[in-house]
Amino acid sequence: MANVREIFETLNEFAPVSMKMDFDNVGFLVGEADREVRTVLLSLDITDEVIEEATALGAELIVSHHPLFFSLKTVTDEDATGRKLLKLIKSGISVICMHTNLDAAEGGVNDVLAKKVGIAIPELLTIEGYDESGRPYCIGRFGEIGEEMSFADYLNYIKTTLSCNGLRYVSSGKRVNKVAVMGGSGGSEIQLAIKKGCDTYITSDIKYHQFIEAKEAGINIIDAGHFCTENVVIPVLESYLKNKFSTVGFVKSSRHTQTEMFF
Repeated sequence: MANVREIFETLNEFAPVSMKMDFDNVGFLVGEADREVRTVLLSLDITDEVIEEATALGAELIVSHHPLFFSLKTVTDEDATGRKLLKLIKSGISVICMHTNLDAAEGGVNDVLAKKVGIAIPELLTIEGYDESGRPYCIGRFGEIGEEMSFADYLNYIKTTLSCNGLRYVSSGKRVNKVAVMGGSGGSEIQLAIKKGCDTYITSDIKYHQFIEAKEAGINIIDAGHFCTENVVIPVLESYLKNKFSTVGFVKSSRHTQTEMFF
């Protein structure tokens, strides 16, 4: 039977913690390292519903993308994070979070997202660092899609393939051929996509002035939602961990879905 420490070590081989961004808080964050694990719940976030789901499953561990906390001074029932931590500890549920390291990892969030949106051979959008073997890494990806299409057709394709409730976008009038992606909040990196000669950039959490920036720069931009641009990695984690731990059950959250709705 596997324990929490062994599962974390295996995840760290796939997406080394050393690749995280400076602000981030990743790794084995809550629980007992030697706790035996029979069931793991996989989720993009740790919400109240996810904790209830893990408890109902009898899961000993939650593996999430987004960290439950970044910095803590108190753990009490007087704030949402404290209440979640108390529930987890009382229920004996451990937590492993793999965030910006999983965004940057080969085969992680952005490689999966790139292939989902039709990029045949994803390339690094820039270089943010080097791993222990000297290979460069970064969070963004870019490349050409298999077949050029109109922006209208591409919007329909993205909404379907990423299972989005809706899309926010700006059209430059260009057809879609060369695309950049950055799962999660990537509005600050529009210029990187432009420098790579991309006609289209897919990310999320775009601000008003960033839509204007994209329109004036002549690049299509698609805000496909934070959840939808990152949740694509959860099935990949499930498959990876199932291949490593045959005696453990891995379950994708069925209760955590895209939060925002469109009228």
